[in-house]
Amino acid sequence: MAALDPATLTAALRVAGAPDYARWEDQIRRTGGCANPVHITGWTFTKDKTSGQTLHRYSTEHEPGGRLRLACGNRRASRCPACAYTYAGDTYHLIRAGLAGDDSRDIPATVRDRPRVFATLTAPSFGPVHNRPDHGTCRCGRPHTPDDPALGTALDPATYDYAGAVLFNNHAGQLWQRFTTRLRREIAARAGLTRRELADTARVSFGKVAEFQKRGAVHFHAVIRLDGPEGPDTPPPAWATTTLLDDAIRAAATHPYTTIAVPAVDRQPARVLRWGSQLDVRPIRAFGDGSDITEQAVASYVAKYATKAAETTSTVDRRIGNREVLDLLNVPEHARRLIEACFDLDPLYPNRRLLAWAHMLGFRGHFSTKSRRYSVTLGSLRQARADYRAAQERQALGLDETEPDTVLVLASWQYAGQGHTPGESVLAATIARDIQLNRETAREALADAIRQEGEHHHE
Repeated sequence: MAALDPATLTAALRVAGAPDYARWEDQIRRTGGCANPVHITGWTFTKDKTSGQTLHRYSTEHEPGGRLRLACGNRRASRCPACAYTYAGDTYHLIRAGLAGDDSRDIPATVRDRPRVFATLTAPSFGPVHNRPDHGTCRCGRPHTPDDPALGTALDPATYDYAGAVLFNNHAGQLWQRFTTRLRREIAARAGLTRRELADTARVSFGKVAEFQKRGAVHFHAVIRLDGPEGPDTPPPAWATTTLLDDAIRAAATHPYTTIAVPAVDRQPARVLRWGSQLDVRPIRAFGDGSDITEQAVASYVAKYATKAAETTSTVDRRIGNREVLDLLNVPEHARRLIEACFDLDPLYPNRRLLAWAHMLGFRGHFSTKSRRYSVTLGSLRQARADYRAAQERQALGLDETEPDTVLVLASWQYAGQGHTPGESVLAATIARDIQLNRETAREALADAIRQEGEHHHE
């Protein structure tokens, strides 16, 4: 941890020494150590409808600063590691439920027996970049360490197609839609069916996440599964195999339909955007079969990238108002050129909103998406967590035996700000690290218990 300047240290000591510090700390722990909590003020009043008896009364009037702090819910690890951890956990559960099932949410364990693969669709080349090839050295003539900032940057910035790179990112979501449409047609063709007949026989389900490569180009990781016509509740037909799915994915990714034509405008040439040649499709195995591509590995991988965005390429993690900001933020040259390409192209393609998404290097799609019947939803997971916490609160207030229909709840809340003071930020970061350490310790203990149980089972 870096040394604190005297003013920040004094501010942190002032917060820690305040009479209401214990309650402030409790609020921060309830947010999971959120780095940028939302502040609200207001009150809630609970009474029995029949008797009129007051069951509970709460106001933020006596809270620290007269405010209640709630988690910001930002998925970006660069903005709030604590809330990103929760988002990653939800994404892990969403992806794994589609691979191993979830009895509590009617996803049968038989999904493990379905044809399913882990596919990665990448961007094409926009020019040679510094890299670490498996054999030999980079084309620049020298080896690079894994943390070398030159990795992913253009070997020759003067000839690198920065405009093509941001236009690809900008259209990547549409390319994915075209890919999934074509995939269904390719599967139908291999089964000897029409597209309409396929819908009555089988369903393609998927969950995907976007990842930025170091060069600033988006690629997609996707779990793709074949089900029966009603989704995970029904088995796929006999012709549905992993080999057929693999072949159909490769055909769909390279089909002429899976392209987008961008017309020539001003000094920009006409382009045909398509997926890159580096297509990876691997079958997903069940847990414990010795394969690297297991349910847990895939779910963990997808969850990891669900909380990252273009900032992994050394760009910024929020919108950029003008070019001057790039100097103030000391944005590296490669990322800067990609951002400036968005600025330059925005008036040429006004409907693509490149300026608004310059901080994302042109990408404007959702980072994680799924088909309707792949698995549970993030909303259902959040609602389950909210219901659990509400039940805990009712129990703590002695209201768990009260019938919900007999209770009237009145409330009034107002937004009152967001974030921490400098002193609060230091203490909140310490609390967040403590929470994270406890989580890691519990996870390691659980992993040890599972490993020991497995060893005992094999004896």
